[in-house]
Amino acid sequence: MNKRLLAILAILVVGSLLFTACGSAPSTTEEAAPAADETAAEPEFTCALITPNPLGDRSFIDSSARGIEQANAELPVKCDIIETNGVSEHEAALRGAVAEGYDLVLGLAIDAELFANLANEFPEQNFSSPSELFLDQLPANLVSYQVEVHEASFLAGLVAGTMTDSKILGVVNGGDSPAMNQFTYGFKQGVLEVCPDCQVLVSYLGFDFSNPTLGLETALAQYEQGADIVYQVAGRSGEGVLEAAAQVGKYAIGVDSNQDYIQPGSIITSVIKRVDQTTFDSIASVVNGTFEGGQFITKGMKDGFAGLSWDEGSTAFEESGPADMVAKLADAKAVVEEYRAKILAGEYAVCDSLYPDTPECVAVIGE
Repeated sequence: MNKRLLAILAILVVGSLLFTACGSAPSTTEEAAPAADETAAEPEFTCALITPNPLGDRSFIDSSARGIEQANAELPVKCDIIETNGVSEHEAALRGAVAEGYDLVLGLAIDAELFANLANEFPEQNFSSPSELFLDQLPANLVSYQVEVHEASFLAGLVAGTMTDSKILGVVNGGDSPAMNQFTYGFKQGVLEVCPDCQVLVSYLGFDFSNPTLGLETALAQYEQGADIVYQVAGRSGEGVLEAAAQVGKYAIGVDSNQDYIQPGSIITSVIKRVDQTTFDSIASVVNGTFEGGQFITKGMKDGFAGLSWDEGSTAFEESGPADMVAKLADAKAVVEEYRAKILAGEYAVCDSLYPDTPECVAVIGE
C-alpha cells in the first residue's frame, strides 16, 4: 500500500513539473513580445546642416555642429551634418540636401546670393542660415540669424587694453568685410576706451579660414612688431594664431567657441558667438510650428547669444597663465562688468561696422 502510494505521488509530482514547464512558455513569449515590437520612434522631422569647411575648427563650424547634436538629443528630429571642403562644393551640397527631402536645410556661411537664389528655385523647401546673410530682402522660405558680436568683441578689447604691457595689440581677421569687421572695430574700440595711447594692428587673411599656417605666420609678424595680445577672428586659420602665442610666450584671445583650453596659459579669454543656439533655434522653430521665412532674426549679448568664455565659467587662463598676468584678471573682469552693464542699459554705444556712419564707428574707423 505504501509503495503504491509513493508511486502515485511520484507520478503527480512529475506531472506537475511538466505542466509548470509547459505552462510557463506562453508567459515567456508574452514578456519577450514587447521587446520584439519595440522599435525606435520615427523622427517627426529631418534636417541637414551644410558646413562651409570640414568640422574640426574648434570654433565657428564646431559650434554649429553642437547645435545639431543638441537638436538630435532634445527634439523629435533626425538631423545630419554634410561637410564640404570650401566654396566650390557649397551649391552641390545644398542641392543634394534638397533632393534628399530634408524638412529643413541649414547653410552655414554660404554665399548670400547663392542661398537666396536656391531658396527661390525651391519655394516649398524651408531653409535657414544660422549666421548672417547680408541681403536687403529674404525669400519667403529662408530665415537668417544675425548674431551681434561687436559688443562682445568690445569686451575683449577692454580685457586686452587693461592687460597689455606693450600697448600694442593685434587682430588677425579672416576677411575684410562689414560682417567680419564687427569683430575688429568692436575690439579696437574696447582697447582704446581703456588705453587711448594703445596701437591696434590689423591683418586680413583674404577670406582663407582654413589655413592655420597662414594664421601662424601672420600672428608671428604682429608679435614681432611688438603686439603682446592678438585677437584671432579667422576660423581654423585662427588656430595658427593661438599656436603663435604659445610659441613666443605671448597671449591671444579666441573666438566663436571657448578656445581657452587649446593653448593653456596663452589664451586669456574667448569671444563667444552662439551659432550653436541659432542652429538649434532654427530647428526648434520648425518642430514647434513657429518657423517664419523671409525674416532676419537678430540676437546678441542681451539675449545670451554673445559674450566671453568667462561667462561660461572658464578659468583656464586663471589656472594656467603666468602669475603676473593672472594678477591683472580681477581688474579686467571689473572693467568688463562695468561696461557690460552700461551697454545693456543703453548707456554706451559700441561701433557696429554694418553702420559705419554712426559717431562711434567714425571715431574708431578713423583712428
